Amino acid sequence: MGERGPISVVIPTLDEEAGIASCVARVGDAPGVEVIVADGGSGDATVAIAKEAGARVIAAPRGRARQMNAGAATARGGILLFLHADTLLPPGWDQQVRQVLERPGAVAGAFSFRLDQRSAALRFIELAVAWRCRLAGMPYGDQGLFLRRHDFMAVGGYPDLPIMEDCELVRRLKKRGRIIVSPAPAITSARRWMRKGVISTTALNYLVVSAFYLGCPPALLRRLYDRA
Repeated sequence: MGERGPISVVIPTLDEEAGIASCVARVGDAPGVEVIVADGGSGDATVAIAKEAGARVIAAPRGRARQMNAGAATARGGILLFLHADTLLPPGWDQQVRQVLERPGAVAGAFSFRLDQRSAALRFIELAVAWRCRLAGMPYGDQGLFLRRHDFMAVGGYPDLPIMEDCELVRRLKKRGRIIVSPAPAITSARRWMRKGVISTTALNYLVVSAFYLGCPPALLRRLYDRA
């Protein structure tokens, strides 16, 4: 099944009871869409809330890459969309997905990045992401990455990494075609930046990304990220 086939949305979760209902509801508004929540062992009400919102919930080994691969393995759609639980897709997102994948040479796509709070510092982050996508063609996982199932399988799915799994997947996909970013914005919670500070969180993110591309072991990066 190609661009006209069903879309399966895979949402990895771990203690996401605060936002999972809104995330699933926004996705479920589109017709002919399958919503799969791949839970990594939540200790809160995430699973119950996701089921009540209409998602199919599966238990998966903890770790975002493993959870997304597990969700993809049970998905029925010819198009896969991987969505973070704290991100809301834009209205008409399903049509955006199909239109992007129909463009010549497109192997995958994502949405533009927008945060749910407004400030000069957060606006700078949004602009930096936009320039990264424009110049390097590298959207991240919090932009709702989507692609055809056969392309996902062809690159081996998400690499089993404890961090930076989205960057590595995109890097592999770029060898097969174009990564196109839709102008429609997906709205992501600014909670991480608010909790740890905009400057420190942004600096840590850039440090981890740079170290990854310089060959630093992902397991070490995961420990450093969690400690920070």
